[in-house]
Amino acid sequence: MSKEVLISVEGVSKKFCRNLRKSLKYGIQDLGNEIFGRHVDRKLILRPGEFWAVQNISFTLKRGECLGLIGRNGAGKTTLLRMLNGLIKPDTGRIEMRGRVAALIALGAGFNPVLTGRENIYVNAAVLGLDRREINEKFDEIVEFSELSEFIDMPIQSYSSGMVVRLGFAIASSIDSDVLILDEILAVGDAGFRAKCYKKIDDLSENTAVIFVSHSMPHIARMCNTVLSIDRGIGTGPLSTPVGIAIYEKRSGLKQYNTKRIGGQEIRFDDVLINNFRLNFCQPARVELEFSDHMEFKFSLSSSIDESIVIDITFHTLAGEPVAECNNFVIDMPIVVHKKQKKNVVVTISEMSLNPGLYRVSFLILSKNMMDHYDWLQDLCELQVSGKPAIAGQQFISKWLQT
Repeated sequence: MSKEVLISVEGVSKKFCRNLRKSLKYGIQDLGNEIFGRHVDRKLILRPGEFWAVQNISFTLKRGECLGLIGRNGAGKTTLLRMLNGLIKPDTGRIEMRGRVAALIALGAGFNPVLTGRENIYVNAAVLGLDRREINEKFDEIVEFSELSEFIDMPIQSYSSGMVVRLGFAIASSIDSDVLILDEILAVGDAGFRAKCYKKIDDLSENTAVIFVSHSMPHIARMCNTVLSIDRGIGTGPLSTPVGIAIYEKRSGLKQYNTKRIGGQEIRFDDVLINNFRLNFCQPARVELEFSDHMEFKFSLSSSIDESIVIDITFHTLAGEPVAECNNFVIDMPIVVHKKQKKNVVVTISEMSLNPGLYRVSFLILSKNMMDHYDWLQDLCELQVSGKPAIAGQQFISKWLQT
């Protein structure tokens, strides 16, 4: 049975004016034309100083689906979300939203800084359509999720940005809404709370249509069924999540990279294989895996000295943010190399549990005290993880064997 369509967007466009004086003039002209019923076919024509913030975007979203909106800063994502939430009116096109809509599209939006957290819960939830009885029933749940019970009677103006996000998300996610709109609301805040929020979104997305904006492609890959990529107001999609992410990375200039080798004189990698695929030290390669797939690294080492070493494998995003790491130091398994002798090491990860997305992998040989770097293969390969994780936040366990 097909699911209910909750969001329908057809040919939506919105233009703004760069000059304040001209913007006021055009606004008065447009308002006068509407009041007096004059039909002026200028909506698709840019007047001097105007530009398209969003242009001719169309998509539908059903219950149980999550759409990722991605694009660089200033691409038009927030403008589109504000139109979806009814905060601004599109110049052309049609937007149809069905059911109750809960949105968190700006840090602290809708909060009165003078009122306390408790008072803002009642005001904000009332704006979202709850009566006082319903708010009373959900109040403890909101405070518990936000983890702000100690500060709930303090004015919002004394909250940090992370605290404001905690409270805003707790309110928006507590509403039994049909549509949930989230715009970069987890960019601040600690890792523990972000993980908690993603778990909450997972639970809500089963019966809710979710629009999720983030610059974190692993999070987009994990959360979203489809992706709408926006660039200079023009939307591409909806697309499958891997294709949409690839477009974003290409536009952001993150796809171009080269393998870099530092060191490699006294102790060095002679060979690196991933699942029996030999990596070229001069030419970056792409390795594709499904979430929970088996992964095996094989290293061949040579040395001109006797030394106890650490081999470190690091996974990081295309923007360079480390997301996972494994080495033999953590499991307290020494690896010793000897002068003019070959050393083979096999590292097995039984289940690849990185969130779906694109990563780069680097390999490093260090001294046992972690002070000396002998050989460092930076960005030796890209790792494409596909599929959908079964357990949020699962860690992978590595097994090491040396011969």
